Amino acid sequence: MLVDPHDLLRMLRVVFDATPYGVVVAAEDGTILFANAVANGMLAYGPDELIGQPISRLLPPSVPGGQPEIWSELLESPQLSPAIAHRMVSGAGKDGMTVPLEVGLNIVRHDQSRFVIVSMVNVTDRLNLENRVVSASEYLEFHRLVGDIAARFGAVQPGGIDSAIRDSLRQVGESLHLDRATLWRRSPGEPEATATHVWTKNPADTKPGSLPLSSAPYLFSRLKLGQACWFARVGDLPDPIDRETFRNGDVQSAAVFPIAYNGQTEGDLQGLAFVSTTSPRDWAPAIIERLRLVAGVVSQTFARMRSHAALQTALDEVKLLRDRANAENVELRREMRGLRSPGVVVADSAVMKRIMAQIEQVAPTPATVLLLGETGTGKEVMAQAIHNLSPRHQRQMVRVSCAAIPTALIESELFGRERGAYTGALSRQIGRFEAANQSTLFLDEIGELPMEVQVKLLRVLQERVIERLGSTQSIKVDVRIIAATNRNLEEAVASKAFREDLFYRLNVFPVAVPPLRERAEDIPGLVWSFVDEFSKTFGKNIESISRDSMRDLQRYAWPGNVRELRNVIERAVIISTGPQLVVAAPRPQARTASTAMTLTDLEIEHIRSVLESTNWRVRGLGGAAERLGLKPTTLESRMARLGIVRKRPS
Repeated sequence: MLVDPHDLLRMLRVVFDATPYGVVVAAEDGTILFANAVANGMLAYGPDELIGQPISRLLPPSVPGGQPEIWSELLESPQLSPAIAHRMVSGAGKDGMTVPLEVGLNIVRHDQSRFVIVSMVNVTDRLNLENRVVSASEYLEFHRLVGDIAARFGAVQPGGIDSAIRDSLRQVGESLHLDRATLWRRSPGEPEATATHVWTKNPADTKPGSLPLSSAPYLFSRLKLGQACWFARVGDLPDPIDRETFRNGDVQSAAVFPIAYNGQTEGDLQGLAFVSTTSPRDWAPAIIERLRLVAGVVSQTFARMRSHAALQTALDEVKLLRDRANAENVELRREMRGLRSPGVVVADSAVMKRIMAQIEQVAPTPATVLLLGETGTGKEVMAQAIHNLSPRHQRQMVRVSCAAIPTALIESELFGRERGAYTGALSRQIGRFEAANQSTLFLDEIGELPMEVQVKLLRVLQERVIERLGSTQSIKVDVRIIAATNRNLEEAVASKAFREDLFYRLNVFPVAVPPLRERAEDIPGLVWSFVDEFSKTFGKNIESISRDSMRDLQRYAWPGNVRELRNVIERAVIISTGPQLVVAAPRPQARTASTAMTLTDLEIEHIRSVLESTNWRVRGLGGAAERLGLKPTTLESRMARLGIVRKRPS
């Protein structure tokens, strides 16, 4: 069956018009013979408008007047049926607009002639999507970079601030593909702002040294008001003087941010400038906000450095006062006040400063704290300091001395009781845990707690639930526990006198309070705090303390620690008769055997000797209670009454 050529041409036109991509058929010399509807629409031509036009009209050559490079490459191929696929080229529309195209070329032979079939796809949407993906990825990287910069400036020390600024300018410039980043400052009366820290992409850049604020009135007015200024192109600036200034400075695009700082004088300006000198660039709102954050971080760092310098100056002045006071015969009250630490704890020694640093770290948390130290070292004062620095400070701290409460009553004291829980319980009583709800409970001398109460205390620490004596109803409590002891709990655990699981529950954050003999630097501050207290109580006016007295107080070993020092100062204030206090330090006394001991002394010595023979183990087979013929609870109560406690090894 023969097909009419005109019908065949119409069929081919229908077929090519149905394809989803553009199709152009051209002769070997590049004359367009056919273009389907998609190709016409893609390049803004009407039907048959391209027929007879050269192919260079659609695919402009790199050399004016010649064929497109891709066309020459196809025709010069040695293959019999050459083809070129998936080439990215820039097409030209009828209106002169450039259209990104992906093209494929195939040669078709008919008789002695060759024809080229060009297929093309407009990839504008795909390129836009790829650009958006790349931009989003770059923004995420920049967002992380700004977070790293903020973290670094938060921890920077005074000696490292210059290095941190230079590195941050470089990282921001490289991340945003900029050419220049500077930290600048303008002093009053100066026409230009001078760069104090500079990063340039091109080391040969000779123009980053200044910012011509006097020649940029629009920029200068924005910065004086504390507002940032940015422009994608110089032509976007509203003031022609600004436009001329930045064109002369080879600036294509810029973003400038002021930096606020304390102590700023009239006309003083400081800020950050980020510049592109090679091409315009759009400043996305998210990028501007991140750069504004960088400027804020730098501003805060400068403020912190100034505060640090002011503090160092004050410390130097304090040291000067201390040195002057040591050179005099008396220590004057006005000088000592400058040396005393604020708050309830005197911490002039290095060891106490470390202890206070630990307390400041743990105080805001709900963690359990275990205070360890000899009798009289001030563990209760430390507990009060932790409570005062905690979020629970608005409620009063509840104190419990575990050794002062009889064994039979300690459970009801801690957890409360219901009416009729035992004989004599005529009314309901809430315990110390309930009283300390949403506050702090200080358990002093925790090592003296009876074993049966230790079990219940462990459950409270684990579950934060108590039950009153005589009740089966559980009560939830929100209590922060601070425990203290002068015993070696690890030895008590080894001797089965203290529960191991309770020890680990209490030993979350141990703080060892040193004895007074190990922190003699704190004695002057402690002395003056006690002098202030007792002067007010007794109506005395103490203005100074003799240097010899203070030296003797610092040399004494203080076996009774801070409590003993407080008693000595109280006695000295009572007997003082003038404005200068003279304090006689106690003299160490050797123990002498008494020829006549009281019955109580004999009982104490006997119980202590039995306890030492059992390694201070009260309960169990072979324990001190069994050897003395007493119940363990009776022995523990008697030990508490007689003040028998195990001394820690020195």
